[in-house]
Amino acid sequence: MLNFDSVFRRDSADAEAALLAKPRSPLAWLRSPEVVAPVCVGLLFLLVWELGVRLSGVPPYLLPAPSAVLQTMIEDWGELLPALWVTLQVTIVAFGVAVVSGLLIAILFTQSRWVERSFFPYAVILQTTPIVAIAPLIILWVRQIVPGDGSTFVAMVICAWIVAFFPILSNTTLGLNSTDHNLINLFQLYRANPWQTLLYLRLPSAMPYFLGGLRISGGLALIGAVVAEFVAGTGGTRTGLAYQILMSSFNLQIPRMFAALLMTTGLGVLIFVVLTLASDFLLRHWHESAVQREN
Repeated sequence: MLNFDSVFRRDSADAEAALLAKPRSPLAWLRSPEVVAPVCVGLLFLLVWELGVRLSGVPPYLLPAPSAVLQTMIEDWGELLPALWVTLQVTIVAFGVAVVSGLLIAILFTQSRWVERSFFPYAVILQTTPIVAIAPLIILWVRQIVPGDGSTFVAMVICAWIVAFFPILSNTTLGLNSTDHNLINLFQLYRANPWQTLLYLRLPSAMPYFLGGLRISGGLALIGAVVAEFVAGTGGTRTGLAYQILMSSFNLQIPRMFAALLMTTGLGVLIFVVLTLASDFLLRHWHESAVQREN
């Protein structure tokens, strides 16, 4: 027969030992398999790429070696860095607007089923509309409304917002609607008003869904910014990294194009890592996804 008392004492001892254990170093995650394994695979891929280009004699205008891409990035850093800053600005502003608007509209949807049923289909339509097709129209319309050079920046922010908005809205709405009904009934039993229920129950319950939407929308905001920059660049306006990629491809400066593409990819990875760390930090004490990752 199972001795529940001994099991309880053993589990209590294990929990106490875990609490008294030496805290991990802040940089311990650098030695974790989640970091070491992808880095090793990436280094192996770069080594195979470098050797393959050198041994096969492929010309740089077809496929440059990683060393040539790195050298070009260092040489053209004075032009690539300002372009990176422009792309980062558009991405951050669009992502911030998407977070605020997506959260507020999701809260509005959960307050009224009729509001959700009436307007959610239009959010789906906005998401499924190809941004490549409507970006030229958005840039043209904004230039007619907003005077000066700032019109291009505003138009690119709108394009990136359209791409990044829906995942936050969809995930947050799902999280707010997935609150445990037993807890909702408990709040009603204690006569909590709708705003108290929203603040102390629904929003904390929806936090994992909301943070998951952030990780998706962060990369999508960058994609929207790059697409908008491609369109704005073809109109003759110097913009961010997408403009550098476009002009380098036209001039057959393939190492420079790869350098700008590498910076764009690195920016996307950085955004995802920052949002993942923020999600783990906010959920580390109570949600299974973050608790299991720390163990």
